[in-house]
Amino acid sequence: MNLETSHWHYLYAKPAGTGLLKQQPQDFIVREQLGYEPCGEGEHIYLWVRKTGLNTANVAEQLARFAGVHPRNVSFSGRKDKHAVTEQWIGLHLPGKQDPDWQSFAMPGVEILKAIRHNRKLRTGTHKFNDFELIIRELSHPDEVNERLSLLNDGVPNYFGEQRFGNRNGNLFLGVRMLEGETIRDRQKRSMAISALRSWLFNEFVSCRLTDTPSTQGMNGDVMLLQGSNSFFCADQWNEELQQRLQERDIQFSAPMWGKGPLASQHQALTFESAVAARHQALCEGLAALGLNQERRALLQYPDALNWQITGQQLTLSFRLQAGGFATAVTRELFNPVPNQD
Repeated sequence: MNLETSHWHYLYAKPAGTGLLKQQPQDFIVREQLGYEPCGEGEHIYLWVRKTGLNTANVAEQLARFAGVHPRNVSFSGRKDKHAVTEQWIGLHLPGKQDPDWQSFAMPGVEILKAIRHNRKLRTGTHKFNDFELIIRELSHPDEVNERLSLLNDGVPNYFGEQRFGNRNGNLFLGVRMLEGETIRDRQKRSMAISALRSWLFNEFVSCRLTDTPSTQGMNGDVMLLQGSNSFFCADQWNEELQQRLQERDIQFSAPMWGKGPLASQHQALTFESAVAARHQALCEGLAALGLNQERRALLQYPDALNWQITGQQLTLSFRLQAGGFATAVTRELFNPVPNQD
């Protein structure tokens, strides 16, 4: 099973130029926006954590050890980039326990900026947005980047970024070996391998759709997501009303997150998605056998609050993405990343 990651479709054609992203952690800043404020009381404590050059799971593990709880009592809404400065909430379940002295927690690269109680567990995927502040250096074609930035309001493919696939696609290769019969005993590694496989297949659906059909053209039987929610419906017959709602971004196209059970699409869209799935039959069967359910994810993502400044060969760029969106799916449409030699 050969799962390449370099062939996926560009919405605005492949850029000619290159740029250097993440030369240092401070070049990639992420701030999670939860969408609500912890209430100040309850069995759970939410920590607002700034980490530099670390992955979320390792920080969560050290916080569990410091608080004297099992790692399963620590949760976070989303994993944040390792090679970055990120601020996010991490929750701990501490029923009947006094708050630890968080000021005495010591881990290089980690600061606890705030601690506040809440009455509910912090669950995966509960945050609303991520705000990004990026510095891209050594742009070879700054004028091209400036032109492409003005196109981003029309969206970019909602690809999972290379972080999902691991260093040198290690998570992806591990997933392939797992499907071929290798046993993975480490639960976290197994989970990341499964996620990498499913994400790769989603990217493949998105790329095939955008290669085959303009990004604003619907099909009979398309599965449409309602903006700002996980609700969806099947558009039995594509019509002008749906086209208008799409233009107003009240609804969005979607692609499959593969699992067991039938596809939600119908008619022309079902025929198209079934044809893509047939080209990756072993992967589809493997994901279904793992017990995952069929789900949907938006085909495109739309950067919000977009601001940029280009000075010489350096781009300073900020924007907001819905939870689950990858900043590298945005920058991919602007320039080809130069491999970082750190």
